[in-house]
Amino acid sequence: MSSSPIIPALFDAVVPAAGVGKRMGAQVPKQYLKLTAERTILEATVGKLLACPFIEHIIIAVSPDDPYFPQLSISRHPQVVRADGGKERADSVLSGLQAAGAPWVLVHDAARPLVSMSDIEKLARTCLEHDCAGILASPAADTLKWTAAASADAAIFIEKTLPRERIYRAQTPQCARRKVLLEALQQAAAQDLAVTDEASALELCGQPVLIVPGRSDNFKITTAEDLLLAKALLHYEH
Repeated sequence: MSSSPIIPALFDAVVPAAGVGKRMGAQVPKQYLKLTAERTILEATVGKLLACPFIEHIIIAVSPDDPYFPQLSISRHPQVVRADGGKERADSVLSGLQAAGAPWVLVHDAARPLVSMSDIEKLARTCLEHDCAGILASPAADTLKWTAAASADAAIFIEKTLPRERIYRAQTPQCARRKVLLEALQQAAAQDLAVTDEASALELCGQPVLIVPGRSDNFKITTAEDLLLAKALLHYEH
């Protein structure tokens, strides 16, 4: 893979940040919880994207009545654009894509502040090289079980063990040509199909999506335990 610089303005980033983070059980949406004494989770995440020289603008989709985002210094950053988020992640991403202008987009979770700069660049380079969509993902390390029950409210029995050699844990950023992803999400919405990430929308449309192996510590902060682990890793790194 070439080590030449990626042309500036080829990429915009979209950060869906309209969720309330119910599983965190906090008084504010989880993206506004403090990751360090100085920065919230959202600020740390956006800071990583701002440090990428090939990203032109970062579109952050937040709830129209969000009272927290305007209080952050990143809300006034010249590269940051605010968009109205929706009820579901896909709605927020669609809004962000419509506000973006670059030919390629990187969609990144607001609550993945530990993503490495090298992984973001590797993903962007790989997608450009192959001219197709791609996602960061980490190989499954645990033995995976397929169960008969879909809910933890009932007794859960194992049906079979899955071959983990072919299983990857999807991460973000997820990268695609803006128009291709926009059309995929619009088609999914028109058909009332639930999509949990950008790759799933592209898959439904028959678009190829590359796996780009990334670091396993690029996890999404979802629970209080995740937040403690993220803080510990940051403390260790510094």
